[in-house]
Amino acid sequence: MKPLLALILMIWPLGLWADCIVLLHGLARTETSFAVMEQVLADRGYQVVRPGYPSTDMPIPQLAEQTVPAAVSACGDQTVHFVTHSMGGILVRYWFWRQKPERLGRVVMLGPPNHGSELVDELGDLAVFGLLNGPAGMQLGTGPTSLPRRLPPVDYPVGVIAGTHTLNPLFSSLIEGPDDGKVSVRSTRVLGMTDHIELPVTHTFMMNNPRVIAEAIHFIEHGRFNPDISWMDAVFGTIEGLCEDGDCPEDQGQESDR
Repeated sequence: MKPLLALILMIWPLGLWADCIVLLHGLARTETSFAVMEQVLADRGYQVVRPGYPSTDMPIPQLAEQTVPAAVSACGDQTVHFVTHSMGGILVRYWFWRQKPERLGRVVMLGPPNHGSELVDELGDLAVFGLLNGPAGMQLGTGPTSLPRRLPPVDYPVGVIAGTHTLNPLFSSLIEGPDDGKVSVRSTRVLGMTDHIELPVTHTFMMNNPRVIAEAIHFIEHGRFNPDISWMDAVFGTIEGLCEDGDCPEDQGQESDR
C-alpha cells in the first residue's frame, strides 16, 4: 500500500482548494481506516478532519451529536464536505435531518446501509453480535426498528459508491442481490441522492481503493461521478478534473479496464 500511496501523491498535482473535508468512519472501525484517503486529500490542498468516535458504545443519535457538530466546527468558516464509510453516512443523515452546516458542500457515502442490512436481521439475536457491534449496530436492521429507514430523503448533494465484491461469501448468502459483503447495492441507495455508482470493491477496504478515492474527489469537485475512471487512471492522475491543464505527465495517457 505504501508504494502505491507514494505513487499517487507524487503524480497527482497539488490543488489550490480552500475547502474542508470530514472523513467519518463506520461501525467498529477507527479513524485510521481513512489514513490513505486523508493523505491524498491533504496533498491535493484540502483541510482534512478525521474524527474518531466510539461507534460501538452508544446509539446512533448520541454518536451523531457527539461527532458531527465538532467535526464541522473544526473546519471553521470553510465549505465543508463529507466522505463517510458505512454507518458514518447514517450519522451524517441523522444529524443533517436536525441541523445542516451553513456552508455544506457535498457528501460522498461509501457503502452506506441507507435501508439497513439484512445481516442485522439474521444475526442480531446472537449475543456475540450485540457485544461486537453495540447499540448502534442493532439499529441498522431492515425492519420496523431500523433507524436508517426512518430517516427522511436527503436534500443536499449526495453521491453514493456501492461495492460489488465480498470477502465473506457466508454473509453475502444472507443478503439479497449484489453486495459488498455487508451491505446490498440496493440498500446503499437513498431518495434524493445526486449520483450512484457501483465499483468492484469490498465493504471493509473500499476507502483505500484508488478508484474509490478518485471517484470521491471527482464528486466533491464536480458534483457527479465519472464511470469512465479506470484503476490506472486513478493511480496516474489522468482523470478529467484531477489534473489541471498542462499538469498531467505527458507520457501518461488514458487507459481503460480490460
